[in-house]
Amino acid sequence: MVKCDSYAVARMARGRADGKPRKRLVPTVLVLVIVGALFFLYSRKSGSSSIEYGSKSSTLKFGGDDSAIPKTIPVCDDSLSELIPCLDRNFIYQTRLKLDLTLMEHYERHCPMPERRYNCLIPPPPGYKIPIKWPKSRDQVWRANIPHIHLATEKSDQNWMVVKGEKIVFPGGGTHFHYGADKYIASIANMLNFPNNIINNGGRLRNVFDVGCGVASFGGYLLSSDVIAMSLAPNDVHENQIQFALERGIPAYLGVLGTLRLPYPSRSFELAHCSRCRIDWLQRDGILLLELDRLLRPGGYFAYSSPEAYAQDEEDRRIWKEMNALVGRMCWKIAAKRNQTVIWVKPLTNDCYLKREPDTHPPLCRPDDDPDAVWGVKMKACITAAKGTGLAPWPARLTTPPPRLADFNYSTEMFEKDMIYWQKEVANYWKMLGNKIKPDTIRNVMDMKANLGSFAAALKDKDDKDVWVMNVVPENGPNTLKIIYDRGLLGTVHNWCEAFSTYPRTYDLLHAWTIFSDIIEKECSPEDLLIEMDRILRPKGFIIVHDKQSVVLSIKKFLPALHWVAVAISNVEQDSDQGRDDAVLIIQKKIWLTSESIRVSE
Repeated sequence: MVKCDSYAVARMARGRADGKPRKRLVPTVLVLVIVGALFFLYSRKSGSSSIEYGSKSSTLKFGGDDSAIPKTIPVCDDSLSELIPCLDRNFIYQTRLKLDLTLMEHYERHCPMPERRYNCLIPPPPGYKIPIKWPKSRDQVWRANIPHIHLATEKSDQNWMVVKGEKIVFPGGGTHFHYGADKYIASIANMLNFPNNIINNGGRLRNVFDVGCGVASFGGYLLSSDVIAMSLAPNDVHENQIQFALERGIPAYLGVLGTLRLPYPSRSFELAHCSRCRIDWLQRDGILLLELDRLLRPGGYFAYSSPEAYAQDEEDRRIWKEMNALVGRMCWKIAAKRNQTVIWVKPLTNDCYLKREPDTHPPLCRPDDDPDAVWGVKMKACITAAKGTGLAPWPARLTTPPPRLADFNYSTEMFEKDMIYWQKEVANYWKMLGNKIKPDTIRNVMDMKANLGSFAAALKDKDDKDVWVMNVVPENGPNTLKIIYDRGLLGTVHNWCEAFSTYPRTYDLLHAWTIFSDIIEKECSPEDLLIEMDRILRPKGFIIVHDKQSVVLSIKKFLPALHWVAVAISNVEQDSDQGRDDAVLIIQKKIWLTSESIRVSE
């Protein structure tokens, strides 16, 4: 296995085609020395690689002459084993982006241009092991896979996580629920008078948004009640919290309430939750709380556990008074308040908004504002008008045509045909996988172009597949993500010309349906996408490529360089004879060794 040292990685990074060094005009040698010293100190402190982005162009070629296909792709430096290209603080430092730290802009996405991307495979950390299988993984992971124990020390009195030999154990505690998320969840259900203190409220509460989620124990313990949470946290001082969540097999996403709308449509969640999430909800005319309001369904709840809800010191009382006034102007009402938790409820209709005094702030959003436009869209300090949902309870919700189908002029018949199509495709995929797949082989799944979410629905329809799916809707197509949420599933909007907001090695299965054809049409790099897929796929994980035959055959040529193997491929010649232009290629990622060596435990 080829292993890059710092010099080799720098040469393989993208940049000038001629490889000549850029001239930097500096007034004196002294300035150059100072800048270099500061950069060295920063790199040592942050733990990031000190390798410059972009010093030589890519050598990868997709399609065309086979002689251009690389025999090997170098491995990145060990210091990049947790690289998230669009959330890389080292990149922000190098490019000297002018960001407002008070608005959390440094935790938002800032992607390197194509010519400045790394062009190497991300190595696993020394001692990496195949992750523990679900459901055991909810409570324990291998320490070697995420060698960070800072939270175990910092949160030792709150039962976030405990180091026990080769494993990290998660007792289910949190900053506000030291004695277990299960008891805390039951108390919230009790406060809302839900039957039998079960949080799903007879299937009427399905989708939850947990902001500032820590290691996502709240979301992990919701799953046993058939409730699924999008657990969100930034890549901040609580290092690797989202990585822990995904390693545990709990749905999670790296993001922050900053300046941009979160990548979810309006009316996505029945419950939002914040437990000591350290967010200033009053800043900028309440814009962050208004973003939360956009995401909540009419009649949805916001459970807030924080000192402001119960403490008696002067500052907490001031914050509580101002927050109460703000949510009052937003027409939220207190549904329940007990001990250290308050739960507000959003109105079902617009009646309250229309009865407010003229010029009341925050105002209603303009009629021409699309509350579902989210990719790169700034947050707005206005109230999204309420619209009814009329959703079936879970699990019927998964297969019932949702009302928002009408937004796309999709009929019930089209919806049902889509479900039937993907049920057949999933059955075919699993037939091709054969004995490579066991009931516990796969947990974290990503559908890279989810359309209506029927691939995920077909997986959920199978009793032997205990999986969750990150349904990704491309940013430039029909914004069908709201249909996916209305079906009781999770997902996000994304542009596959850029890296995804997740840690390396977080998904067991990637489903790539026509995504490469889309990338080629957008004139982005399919080679970059292959390297990005390798980054987010776990060792021994699977990729299902379903695309044009020519595209599938081109990808097949890259497998040796990526250290992937073909598990199965549909009969391309037979499909061509039958007039079909699509083909299916199923791939498995190998476990490979670096010079540090990897200890693997099956």
